[in-house]
Amino acid sequence: MKEVIEYLEKYKDQHMEDLKSFLHIPSVSTDSNHKEDVKKAAEFVGDYLTNAGFETVEVQETKGHPLVYAEWMNAGEDAPTVLFYGHYDVQPPDPLDQWKSDPFQAEVRDGRIYARGASDDKGQVFMHLVVLKAFLQSTGSLPINVKVCVEGEEEIGSANLYDILHEQKEKFQADFAVISDSGMVAKDQPTILYGLKGFTGLEFTLKGPDNDLHSGLYGGAVKNPAMAMAQLLATMKNEEEVVQVAHFYDNVEPLSTEERALIKDAPSEDYQETTGVKETVSEKGYTAKEHTMARPTLEVNGLFSGYQGEGTKTIIPSTATAKLTCRLVPGQDPQEIQDLLVKHLEQHVPKGVELTIKREPLSAKAYKVDPDHPLITKAAESLTDTFEKEAVYVRMGGSIPVVEWIDSIYQIPVVLLGFGTPDDRLHSPNESFPIAHFDKGMKTIVHYWEKVKNLKQ
Repeated sequence: MKEVIEYLEKYKDQHMEDLKSFLHIPSVSTDSNHKEDVKKAAEFVGDYLTNAGFETVEVQETKGHPLVYAEWMNAGEDAPTVLFYGHYDVQPPDPLDQWKSDPFQAEVRDGRIYARGASDDKGQVFMHLVVLKAFLQSTGSLPINVKVCVEGEEEIGSANLYDILHEQKEKFQADFAVISDSGMVAKDQPTILYGLKGFTGLEFTLKGPDNDLHSGLYGGAVKNPAMAMAQLLATMKNEEEVVQVAHFYDNVEPLSTEERALIKDAPSEDYQETTGVKETVSEKGYTAKEHTMARPTLEVNGLFSGYQGEGTKTIIPSTATAKLTCRLVPGQDPQEIQDLLVKHLEQHVPKGVELTIKREPLSAKAYKVDPDHPLITKAAESLTDTFEKEAVYVRMGGSIPVVEWIDSIYQIPVVLLGFGTPDDRLHSPNESFPIAHFDKGMKTIVHYWEKVKNLKQ
């Protein structure tokens, strides 16, 4: 391990220049104008792994953007095999006028590297690639068997990944998976993320008259779809933040005393400072941290109805539309929850309007791993070794569908080893990543591969 750490230090400047080259590629997966750039980023990953010493490296064509697969399986049958997953595609950089530097010309300022993808996910993926190269170049081998899966469609829902993982199950089979596409609760605070929420949603429209009507002539005779929307939404959640959809909580896994203690020990966010709200609201019987990390939610994401221009336009709008999403916890099935939402809307739609529903096609189940699993405790130890601070354990309100896919297809533990910070501005202008986390993160990964190499024995 000493040789690997020395290698990382010796070539520290080169690794930063290589990262900048990776970040310079505008691999925006959602924009067809960048199709060749996305392919170029895939080739960058493939070339880097080849130069690192991987004998098997494939840039696989898909129905969309390429997937990079690589493997090094020379550690022997007694050593565990890890599947490392990441993505090289990035979000669009818009609005460009809010960036302080070119989003695709990486720039270091005040201890951070600024560029689109610096944190999500190129920077964190590249840390793993560098560590793999460091082992192979300094020692000639890796402590464990490694399979690499780096895709180019995560930011557009990983449209082709599930089928690939399912159809090529033996190829991607491993003893556990590691993903670095998450973060820490605070800078320099090691964090073990042992759970993610699931996701489902829908969009629905209430239609009244065929066109907008004069409110003076028709008010009192025709149901106003905007008012009907307010009445319908009010049936879905009460003032104590408890969802009123029948059977919504039936299969929710209860929070144990031990988990509530873990959540309580995690640092608390100053919501007024970070969001501007003066007070928090949470489900009756639960703290804000417990609700965001480990209880299901139902949220209105958008409302559309009526006149939106300056001044007044006295109308009864023809339609009103709402977008809803639910974040789910272990025990809840996304399809079942979506069905319950539809049933509730159909049963409570006010008279005088017609209901149409558009289901969200993308969904994911929640994921949780035992925080006492040896793979998790070894990750915590590795973080503590590097950051010199005890790791905190949290569950996150966000969703990463690939985590649930790996869990369901391969039935293996997924270790979420993230190094991002709350200040990284993911998906926003001026995305960045702390240089210190880039350096410490690589050393953490080195420690981790060494600690888990005997777990299979």
